[in-house]
Amino acid sequence: MLLPAAHAAVFSDFDVARPFFYGAIMFFLLSVVVGIATSNYRPKSVPRSQLAALVGAYIWLPILFAVPFDQAVKDTTFANAWFEMVSSFTTTGVTQYDTAGRLAPSLHLWRALVGWMGGFFVLMSAVAVLAPLNLGGVEVLSGRVPGRGAQGAGQITHAAGPADRMIRHSATLFPAYFGLTLLLWVCLLIAGETGLTAFCYALSTLSTSGITNGQPMATATGGLISEVLVFAFMALAITRRSLPGAVLVDRNRSIFADHEVQLASFFLILVPGLLFLRHWLGALAENDILNAGAAFRALWGGLFTTMSFLTTTGFESADWQDARMWSGLNSPGLVLLGLAMMGGGIATTAGGLKLLRVYALARHGEREMDRLVHPSSIGGGGDGERRLRQGGAYVAWIFFMLYAMTFAIVVAALSLRGLEFEQGLVLTVAAVTTTGPLAVLATEIPIRMIELSVSEKVILGGAMIVGRVEILAILALLAPGVWRR
Repeated sequence: MLLPAAHAAVFSDFDVARPFFYGAIMFFLLSVVVGIATSNYRPKSVPRSQLAALVGAYIWLPILFAVPFDQAVKDTTFANAWFEMVSSFTTTGVTQYDTAGRLAPSLHLWRALVGWMGGFFVLMSAVAVLAPLNLGGVEVLSGRVPGRGAQGAGQITHAAGPADRMIRHSATLFPAYFGLTLLLWVCLLIAGETGLTAFCYALSTLSTSGITNGQPMATATGGLISEVLVFAFMALAITRRSLPGAVLVDRNRSIFADHEVQLASFFLILVPGLLFLRHWLGALAENDILNAGAAFRALWGGLFTTMSFLTTTGFESADWQDARMWSGLNSPGLVLLGLAMMGGGIATTAGGLKLLRVYALARHGEREMDRLVHPSSIGGGGDGERRLRQGGAYVAWIFFMLYAMTFAIVVAALSLRGLEFEQGLVLTVAAVTTTGPLAVLATEIPIRMIELSVSEKVILGGAMIVGRVEILAILALLAPGVWRR
């Protein structure tokens, strides 16, 4: 909170600086008191305590983040401030304040900073909390029951407590996370972006939150150079191997042989390629059919936007409109929804179903097709591949069904509140996959979040938390088998 306070004070915006400065002091003292009060606390069940703390962080921290934001924004309610902070901390990035000049620059900085902290919290919790409990996508590779702990997790838990593991993993992850953010910020400044705009782009790219300071990526000053830089750093959310200290059950596999990288590459070729080729396959009478410049802009717009929504970031390329006109698709909302639902890599800041689960289901389907032709055949690829096609695919299918049930419940809840089905579906996918910009780009008429009722925002806020934590982790928290550990 001291960073937006200092930023606002430099520009003499003391109405914004004071709430953040006082909030920093108040919540620092509160944290110290809570830390002292719980210093000797020893939970009966360490796994359940970790999962409860993980879920509690997404319930409690946005309330703290919303206090100075509510005081600094004129003519708003605390419910709106809470929804904005839930959206930021879960790296969803959807905003209610879409009117130009509605928020001060320091408030945009706070939104992007909360999203960036939320991205690091996801990385840290995935490695230090979810992976030892065989959750967060690791269960697909290990073949063990989710929530019961992977092989060797018991020894790890006894050798080092939860706090020790979090400190150790944070000391490994944070320098890389901070350094990459700083590097992208400097590169964007060199490309021609202004200071705050470049900083918000850098924070949002590494956290895949898609939060800006009111200037969309499509209108970036740096143009194509800025988009190329952001594209390169968004690729970090495809695989967990891009950062140190990652969850590596299959350590012997190179990054080029990584299943998630291969599947993401397939979609990065398929989706822009189909949009590009549809120009001729649809026999559209365009004047620039032989215009090489228009063809390149259309291809790049499709490639950048595909990467953006596959990693659940939600940035739109300046050439995305050219890609839509080139392909003849007036509203390619289903394409964006499908990409966001697949999501990025496990143990990354991306949301969605995750590429590894999609890959496991695809390989299982391929194996079943082979068995229809050759019932007595034996699947190759070694023990790891067989485990992925069998137990991994089984767990991935369970997660997929829970994912679909979550969509159905949230859509039904929004429909009962009077929201139209199309809007409810888009908002549900945007919330559960943590891809907030879908509310603007996936429909012909952008959905204005400020017009939603308080109950609808509470439903969407809960969906964001469920999508970020993942339903398997919540079920593991409620399972009696975890209580006895």
